[in-house]
Amino acid sequence: MVPPDGRPADMAAPDESASPRDGRDADEAGQAPALTAAALDGDRRSLARLLTAVENRTAIAEAAMRRLYPLAGRAHIVGITGPPGSGKSTLVAALTSVARAAGRSVGVIAVDPSSPITGGALLGDRVRMQLHAGDRDVFIRSMAARGHAGGLASTSSAAAAVMDAVGFDLILIETVGTGQSEVEVAAAADTTVVLEAPEMGDEVQAIKAGLLEVADLVVVNKGDRPGAQRTASQLRAMLVAAPRAGTRGTASAEGVSRPVERPRPKQPVVLVTTAATGDGVPELLAALDAHRSGATAGSTPAARRSRAEAQVWAIVAQRERERLASDLLRPTRDAILDEVAEHRLDPYTAADRLLETLTREGPR
Repeated sequence: MVPPDGRPADMAAPDESASPRDGRDADEAGQAPALTAAALDGDRRSLARLLTAVENRTAIAEAAMRRLYPLAGRAHIVGITGPPGSGKSTLVAALTSVARAAGRSVGVIAVDPSSPITGGALLGDRVRMQLHAGDRDVFIRSMAARGHAGGLASTSSAAAAVMDAVGFDLILIETVGTGQSEVEVAAAADTTVVLEAPEMGDEVQAIKAGLLEVADLVVVNKGDRPGAQRTASQLRAMLVAAPRAGTRGTASAEGVSRPVERPRPKQPVVLVTTAATGDGVPELLAALDAHRSGATAGSTPAARRSRAEAQVWAIVAQRERERLASDLLRPTRDAILDEVAEHRLDPYTAADRLLETLTREGPR
């Protein structure tokens, strides 16, 4: 157990193997097999509990993922991103209806922004999806971004893997919708759909944010509005001029930047939909199927490796952060942070010292 705040820093740490925290973790992990088995048998309440554990990074989640991850990899994971007001939630609901009519089970992960003041989130995306609330072959999970950049929650990929393992055919991940930084979904999804709305200047926003570079499909939603076809034509013209080769850049997981190379299709298809009425949505589902079976961008070894790297880096970064946040390291950590706050130490040297502290502490 980490020591109480008042323990001198030079005292030897007590044996963590006998700590109450480890005992609680062991108790939680012991619940995982029954919970996992129930979720695999179709119990939605157990699935909800597993996803809560994943979002909160509990011992149940880790034990469950060891069992579930080898069963994942069969679902089609679709990321849906775009600026606010482009109709992402409405399109997800419409796409879910079309997929259910085709006999497919659908899991939805809707990421909502968190308040920087309270840390809370409205989780309002699911309000637009109440039509499917009584369908047991549709599971809608709202997740708070909790300050994680990139448009996703930090545990979105793990939640998608759980839904995949329990047998959902199609998994839709809807990003926050900030309009400038939601490109991380490309590393989490087999197919990335970028939404635009007509006459909102979003063509320029797409270029600025690099959204077109991560698009496998581009959808101009609200096609019943004036200017929708013109917006689609402008986007097609931009895509014709854009390079078609693989794009190499950087992506982040828990604040850790790394190079990413994601092969691009020869030319993303531009579709026009009106999600509120369902117009164009069956064509969108057909395009998603065609991308999965034809382009196979998400099935290449490079893409699978990139996705695995993002997941592992996120876990490594989170565990190192938890170690640094422990009470055992509080005196050293607070002293270093105080020096940075007083401009007596630069942040880079501070980071190096904190990492050296972890190295001296040794592996947990």
